[in-house]
Amino acid sequence: ESTFDKAFDSYQILKDFGFKTPSINKRFIEQVANTDQIMDFINYWDQQRSVLPFEIDGIVIKVNEINVQKLIGNTAKSPRWAIAYKYKAEQVTTEIQSIDYQVGRTGAITPVANLKAIEISGTIVKRASVHNADQIKKLDLRLSDTVFVEKGGEIIPKIVAVDFNKRKTDAKKFIFIDCCPECNAELIRDEGEAQHYCLNYTSCPPQIKGKIVHFIGRKQMNIDGIGVETVEQLFNAGLVKNVADLYELKKEDLLPLERMAEKSVDNVLKSIQISKKVQFHKLLFGLGIRYVGETVAKKLVAHFKNINSIRNASFEDLCDVDEIGEKIAISIVDYFSIQSNNK
Repeated sequence: ESTFDKAFDSYQILKDFGFKTPSINKRFIEQVANTDQIMDFINYWDQQRSVLPFEIDGIVIKVNEINVQKLIGNTAKSPRWAIAYKYKAEQVTTEIQSIDYQVGRTGAITPVANLKAIEISGTIVKRASVHNADQIKKLDLRLSDTVFVEKGGEIIPKIVAVDFNKRKTDAKKFIFIDCCPECNAELIRDEGEAQHYCLNYTSCPPQIKGKIVHFIGRKQMNIDGIGVETVEQLFNAGLVKNVADLYELKKEDLLPLERMAEKSVDNVLKSIQISKKVQFHKLLFGLGIRYVGETVAKKLVAHFKNINSIRNASFEDLCDVDEIGEKIAISIVDYFSIQSNNK
């Protein structure tokens, strides 16, 4: 049980134990009583953040009382009793040189702009996400346009607007691709969806590799010793074409691979065996069924108990489950209607 009633007090206790904690004297942390005082703190750091010896992009506001935190609870990914206030991101202008198209593990196609290199918040930026075809159309994006680029909370910066005053008269519009840049399959865009998708999930390399990387993740099967580069090696060597192939790997398959010494190989094979014992909802989440995240997987497992019940569930059966909507139900039915998934 906690020896303190308020989150603010925990920082002093941690400091007494020798941990580094936010400085109260430097006003890195403050206990406040109302919304005005929250905004005072936010506005103070909006003015002062430029003199900090590190980058910040916002302020975290937390409920102070521990018992109230417990009542409010958490989602699978974050506490409901804390929220981030994000400052306006730094913006710069640069020229767009071309657009590449990336394929995600679900087959979603994301356009990424190649930019004339520019510095934002101390890092050199050469690429920026454009998200989808609607965004390209909304921005009226054209080759050689001068664009405003923002680096907010995202890893890849994003294009937020075009500087039309600098547009060249012969600037050509971008026409979104019709076929997958990796496997050349025709792209599909469902009604109401922002994203284009490649449905060739059994043969499209980035989808296959992406699904395996997702499957081995810490919150899924938690297979140690295999990372993105190892998955690339295994796929290129023809050793894995789907997640099931991981369980067929042998020592003699792995030893010839680069950076795979005997001890590393033993650790990988041991970790694969251990992964067979994970809880069922982690496996279900690891399969990468569209819209079935960690929380949905737990709901499905609590209701259906085993994989065969989920596989045989009808659209109506799935919709009867608490918090499972039509979109998720359709996705699950579609997934298990494909023979290779069942195999």
